[in-house]
Amino acid sequence: MTLLSADDVLNKKFQATKFREGYEQDEVDEFLDEVVEAMRQLEAENADLKARLEAANARITELGQGEPISAPVPVQVPAAPQAPVAALGSADGAEDPNAVSGMLELAQRLHDEHVSNGRAEGERIISEARTTGESIIREAEDQRNRTLAQLEKERSGLEHKIDELRRFESDYRTRLKSYLQNLLTTVEDGPDGGTGPL
Repeated sequence: MTLLSADDVLNKKFQATKFREGYEQDEVDEFLDEVVEAMRQLEAENADLKARLEAANARITELGQGEPISAPVPVQVPAAPQAPVAALGSADGAEDPNAVSGMLELAQRLHDEHVSNGRAEGERIISEARTTGESIIREAEDQRNRTLAQLEKERSGLEHKIDELRRFESDYRTRLKSYLQNLLTTVEDGPDGGTGPL
């Protein structure tokens, strides 16, 4: 699985839905800004640790070749694991290869730990983003289903009213036709029932 970079998250575009207005744009942007900032910090920390490891490897190479070292390579190590760094110098000022090896192992462990922590944090952020996305999709689908059910109910009500109006129209036409036929019969029969002249 390819890890996302900060630029991948920053340039991510979301597809708007057709059944509702979509996401709260500011909320999505703020969350993506937080994700980008966290990823950039992790990338910077990772690059810093790689640079420190390369510096430590260069120092080991110099020590292994027995060349004089003009100035010590600055390697920053957290306060807790100080023992290997303190053991680098002996009483006569010579470097102890075992101490240097221990420092290299410590630097490698710290690098691996930071990389592992960075990956875990990145995966956690991605997992949270996916969970949030799935929740938003579920809410959108629920809203769509509720809207469709409401529209279907309204359509059914309108069809029922149309049927009632058609029945009323048919009944009204029948009664009007009957009334007009009675009037016509009355006019044709005349006031005497059709037996005398008009």
